Amino acid sequence: MKTYIITIFILLFSVSLFAQQNRDRVKALKVSFITEKLDLTPKEAQAFWPIYNAYDDKSNKIKHEDMRSIRREIKQNLSTLTDAKASELLDRFIEAENNLHEEHMELVSKLKKIISPQKIILLKSAEDDFKRKLFDQYKRKRGELNNK
Repeated sequence: MKTYIITIFILLFSVSLFAQQNRDRVKALKVSFITEKLDLTPKEAQAFWPIYNAYDDKSNKIKHEDMRSIRREIKQNLSTLTDAKASELLDRFIEAENNLHEEHMELVSKLKKIISPQKIILLKSAEDDFKRKLFDQYKRKRGELNNK
C-alpha cells in the first residue's frame, strides 16, 4: 500500500512538473514571438517586458480565477438559480470584465511612454497571431495523436 501511494505521489509530481515546464516554454516562445513581431530594441524590450508581464499576470488571474469561479458557480447552480443570485453573478462578471478593461488601459498608458503607438497596436495583432499559432499547433498535435 505504501509503495502504491508513493508511486501515485511521484506520478502527480511529474505531471505537475511537466505542466510547469510547458507553461515556461510557452511563455518563452511568446516573449520571442512578440519581441520579433514588434521589432523591439534591447532598450525597449528591457522596459517593455516587466510592464507586459505584470499586465499578463493580472489579466490571467482575472480570467482564470475570478471569471472561471463565476462560470463554475453558474454551471453548478443553473437549475436552482434565483434572480437575486443571477443578478449577483452578473455584477461579479461585469466587475471582472471591467477589471480586465482597466488593466488593458493601464498597460497602454504605460507602454505609450516606452514604445510607439504603432507598436502598441501591433502588440494586439502579435498576441492574436501567437494564440492562433499555438492553437493550430495544439490541434495538429492532437490530430497526430488521434491518428496513431
